[in-house]
Amino acid sequence: MSEYRFNTKCIQSGYSPKNGEPRVLPIIQSTTFKYDSSAEMAKLFDLEENGYFYTRLANPTNDAVAKKIADLEGGVGAVLTSSGQAASFYSIFNICSAGDHIIASAAIYGGTFNLIAVTMKKLGIDCTFVSPECSEEELEAAFRPNTKLVFGESLANPSLIVLDIEKFARAAHRNGVPLIIDNTFPTPVNLRPFEWGADIVIHSTTKYMDGHASAVGGVVVDSGNFDWEKQRDKYPGLTTPDDSYHGITYTEKFGPLAYTTKLVAQLMRDLGSIQSPMNAFLLNLGLETLFLRVPRHCENALKAAQWLENDGRISWIEYPGLKSSKYYDLARKYMPNGTSGVISFGIKGGREAATKFMDSLKLAAVVTHVADTRTCVLHPASTTHRQLTDEQLYACGISPDLIRLSVGIEDIEDIIADIDSALGNQKH
Repeated sequence: MSEYRFNTKCIQSGYSPKNGEPRVLPIIQSTTFKYDSSAEMAKLFDLEENGYFYTRLANPTNDAVAKKIADLEGGVGAVLTSSGQAASFYSIFNICSAGDHIIASAAIYGGTFNLIAVTMKKLGIDCTFVSPECSEEELEAAFRPNTKLVFGESLANPSLIVLDIEKFARAAHRNGVPLIIDNTFPTPVNLRPFEWGADIVIHSTTKYMDGHASAVGGVVVDSGNFDWEKQRDKYPGLTTPDDSYHGITYTEKFGPLAYTTKLVAQLMRDLGSIQSPMNAFLLNLGLETLFLRVPRHCENALKAAQWLENDGRISWIEYPGLKSSKYYDLARKYMPNGTSGVISFGIKGGREAATKFMDSLKLAAVVTHVADTRTCVLHPASTTHRQLTDEQLYACGISPDLIRLSVGIEDIEDIIADIDSALGNQKH
């Protein structure tokens, strides 16, 4: 579908029915697939032929949706996962093992921070966290001989720090490693990181891609641009024979699809975490309207942010679309059409006032979620980032009074009226 424009791809990519086939992407709700002979199935298990035999590894519904997302991001291949957390883990673990080191921006989602800092450390993978605003020299100093990748969020959740993707890509490539970007908040509607040097992109598809808070999921997308063979000593899992598949070498057999093929053949085989076909179907419905919804989210969020910025009850606000934001210029560079529908701000009176504000909202719901059609709000320091220390919170760009407001696509006047009412008699 590469010849079509982005909006058309949202609707048409991934699934093209043949004569007499269903017009709508079918849900192949089956764990297994039948073959006429053992020999045919053996070829599938040996990766000698393409096909389906067990949904934990691959499913036609999932593959169609993964192809659509790869097309939207400009990648060569993609794999759906059961959650955004699974996508984060798989994207890293696919090329790392015990004794390896990674570099990550400190301004990332709390669950991802904990995944990298705690859980992956238990697996023997060490990490150096760097400020997303670090200098090139500071970033360069973080690299070690055993560094295998650099990881960051294009638009940090919930601090909304805009990552300078080109700076991080230059450093990664100078040191012969790929850059992985979590592009959940901007979505490919507003930003396609591959165009700025990223090598692998992940999403929590639970957010804007699904858009309706109906299905948890994630995706890993490969650009196909990173030359694994050039760095073959760093990535033996891709460039040397895999004994569990009779000596297949992924880079030799699958070329640009080596990374995603290995992810399915090894990690999905051994760890699972595949997205269910039903969830993939729901995700596809969300993708079909992604290009319509995201601009409305951004439009509403900018109006809400401008209103909050001028209200005396607000102590501070961060929204990269505001000219007053320190990230405005970077946002204009990477996301000229808008960033996301998420705003971070604080209320005069601190943490107690923030709790009172959220409890007073009527239209916006207090939920552990972000980025769907309905406006929602959360206090990250006591929820999504609760497991972090105060020092780690500040390293992530999160203050104790930070409120994350995910602006939906309702009428903006109703959203602002709800905020105004909930702020109540706070001092102007």
